Amino acid sequence: MHVTAMKNINLRLYLVTDENCMPPGRDLFHAVEEALQAGVTLVQYREKNGLGISMLEKAIALRRLCHRYNVPLLVNDRLDIALLSGADGVHLGQDDIPVAEARRLANLFAVNNAAACQPDYETVTERASVHRMEAATTSQTAKPVLQTEKHFIIGATAHNVQEALAAEAAGADYLGCGAVFATNTKKDTVPLGLEGLRAIRKAVHIPIVGIAGITPNNYQQVLAAGADGAAVVSGILGADNITETVAAFLTGR
Repeated sequence: MHVTAMKNINLRLYLVTDENCMPPGRDLFHAVEEALQAGVTLVQYREKNGLGISMLEKAIALRRLCHRYNVPLLVNDRLDIALLSGADGVHLGQDDIPVAEARRLANLFAVNNAAACQPDYETVTERASVHRMEAATTSQTAKPVLQTEKHFIIGATAHNVQEALAAEAAGADYLGCGAVFATNTKKDTVPLGLEGLRAIRKAVHIPIVGIAGITPNNYQQVLAAGADGAAVVSGILGADNITETVAAFLTGR
């Protein structure tokens, strides 16, 4: 299995948020915190149709929450939200801005912030009215470290070997590969399958995670195919008992 050179990131059990897959009445922040307490190693904030101000509020609150457990937060698709919220990185799909351009923009943002002695994230928080989220997270953490080329994580989606090679060449830090299995979350995607995952593993040198349709029952198969971990959405957030489900992934029981 590939050993990641990225600092402070563990791809083994990667939680991707989707409020639409949660049971009625379940709170996103409480659910993410339960998953963090149970042992998820990375969190991605994903909200496909979210509005900018609402997404910034949630991203800042989730960043604070994740950092309390020393777990990185990535933002799906939205590089602007990732940078402004102080998240640890971004995950880009095939239809998002190119990886190389995202890296260039992230570097420019880091240089400008360094010149300004870091942005005041507390001021940004106030402007975004994040206090509405504070009751859910009750977080009190230090400001995030300055994002630089060395630290800002950029992940990319790959559906096949060609996309995987292109993303690696463009500078992606890791790949989200799938859909490994059929799933309701990605209804229009032809499953990659375990053989497709193995082919990507053989083709690239950066870490890879399998995504889609992964459960405690098939999780070990994904790791055996060469993945460094698995990204899970409804399998965790839609579970009756999040703590027990995360434990089942991590222990195989």
